[in-house]
Amino acid sequence: MSANYNNSAWFYDRLAGLVYGKALVNAQVYQLHQIPANSNLLIVGGGTGWILEELTRIHPQGLSITYVEVAPAMMVLSKKRNIGANKVTFINEAIEKVVLPSDFDVVVTPFLFDNFTEESLHQVFNSINILLKKDGLWLNCDFQLTGKWWQSVMLKSMFVFFRMICNIEASKLPNIKQCFEDSGCKLITQKNFFGDFIGVAVYKK
Repeated sequence: MSANYNNSAWFYDRLAGLVYGKALVNAQVYQLHQIPANSNLLIVGGGTGWILEELTRIHPQGLSITYVEVAPAMMVLSKKRNIGANKVTFINEAIEKVVLPSDFDVVVTPFLFDNFTEESLHQVFNSINILLKKDGLWLNCDFQLTGKWWQSVMLKSMFVFFRMICNIEASKLPNIKQCFEDSGCKLITQKNFFGDFIGVAVYKK
């Protein structure tokens, strides 16, 4: 079963803003400053595509971006974004079904892995990992539980809502950090947002 955010495309960003304020945006923008100029960049699960405009503010030109998003409605919104003089290739498909060269300097996975069960996570993770060059950077942003009671309540509510609306398969967080550790990726920097409920991590392959 694949998550498909078609049904939420029209309200997703507004809902995120109501619940999290600017935390989701700030977390992802913090990551984007780690991307070197003139990078060959893979974004998986970019949603409505606002991340492309934030990238353009940092790098108005020189980026070669492959943008993979499974929801057609999200892709329609993404294609309307300002990309400056950067080159963007849009692919409307699940990443595990896409054939791409393994030559990306940077991979960005914003709030992607929390959609999957433990079993599916490994398949999706590996399909992305093989596309990243040795010494390439992997920028990951996702929810995490750090022991605060309200985090579990919010997370459960999110899973119930998006299982109904978007058909996500997950009902709990998979062990995302373990995937990175098992792959041999080295943690370069990390930062938490929204009471540590949102975790940003930059890894080097």
